Amino acid sequence: MNDTIKLYRGEVFDFTDSPLDRTDAFRYFPDGALVVKEGIIIDCGPFKELESRYAGCERIDYSGKLIMPGFIDSHIHYPQAEIIGMYGKQLLEWLNDYTFPAEQAFSSPEHAERIARFFVQELFRNGTTTCMAYATVHAASVNALFSVASEYNMCMMTGKVLMDRNAPDGLTDTAGRGEAESRSLIEAWHKKGRNRYVITPRFAISCSNEQLKAAGRLHEQYPDTYIQTHLSENKEEICNTLSLCPGCRDYLEVYERAGLVTDRSVFGHCIHLSDSECRRLAEAGSVIAHCPTSNLFLGSGLYDMRQANQIGMQTTLATDVGAGTSYSLLRTMGESYKVQQLNGYPMSVLESFYKCTLGAAKALHLEDETGSFEKGRKADFIVLDYAATPSQQIRREYLERNGRWELENKLFGLQTLGDDRNIVATYIMGKRM
Repeated sequence: MNDTIKLYRGEVFDFTDSPLDRTDAFRYFPDGALVVKEGIIIDCGPFKELESRYAGCERIDYSGKLIMPGFIDSHIHYPQAEIIGMYGKQLLEWLNDYTFPAEQAFSSPEHAERIARFFVQELFRNGTTTCMAYATVHAASVNALFSVASEYNMCMMTGKVLMDRNAPDGLTDTAGRGEAESRSLIEAWHKKGRNRYVITPRFAISCSNEQLKAAGRLHEQYPDTYIQTHLSENKEEICNTLSLCPGCRDYLEVYERAGLVTDRSVFGHCIHLSDSECRRLAEAGSVIAHCPTSNLFLGSGLYDMRQANQIGMQTTLATDVGAGTSYSLLRTMGESYKVQQLNGYPMSVLESFYKCTLGAAKALHLEDETGSFEKGRKADFIVLDYAATPSQQIRREYLERNGRWELENKLFGLQTLGDDRNIVATYIMGKRM
């Protein structure tokens, strides 16, 4: 038997392109197989075709279960793990009451390591195999998260939060110190293993122009790093930002002047954008991380996916924990569907799943590594049970009885009723977590 090759049998599903562009943008094998060698995908297709080709390899049978690429979460705050589900209020009040006090504890490397380990394991439990995460202002918080993720060979994207104003003393640095510490962390972690560094000015309210420009300089010096920040999440936030930056015509211009609007920039929320801001984001190739559970929980507003698609803005889905209310991208997809229903746009389930897998990988320049089952990709995948709960089981029986147990109904059930209970297994580079 060839111990280095493993064949996973089940219903196999992945995307080959955007379902917004092509009706045949996915592959689905009702009785399929995924073949992995030393953590790398080497084949994918119908089981009947692959069973003889790999007759001597180990087989893992997930028949009746769905095998698909792992989820990619493009905006999540790992230091907020302890404050998920706190009484919501509005964004700025919520930050002052809950977020900033919780983040001050991350000056302790021991605390940072404990929360980082919980966070990574919670992601795996929910089927998330790659994420772009916010740390805190403390270098220890970045070191902890990269260290824990490296133990699992997980693709982790994170960086030190930059704040030099309008935050508690224990969470502020200076533009110079923030730039220097970020540079040291980039040199220590960026592209070491599967780690990627993300330059992270929290948002314009907490960053002076000097600090934003320092972040822009860092990205210019290290152009394959990423940038993440927040943009137009809350109307009061927008007003405060423009009062702090009186020479700017809109919120986006604050970041444009600092060189932070690029094709490697990920902007969280982006609910209250002008038409001009939308066009400029699309032209720059920037990414919007739509966080529906957070936007609803804090009463921030409804992101307009149809407008984003029409203009050509790249949108991914994200949990935003802890203002977001779940680590599950299944639940996040379900909430995004409801938000778009309120906007008069019944978003298809294929669009939702695409924006959490291959779509997110393409937006984050990771499509050569993860997000699909193309040969040579890392074997980051998950196994899902369509009917993990009694409610899901009776729904399945109804659809089977009426001849409607087909892929889109299966996926829509996962999106609408699913959560961590539906995740049977999570694999990182072919190793079950």
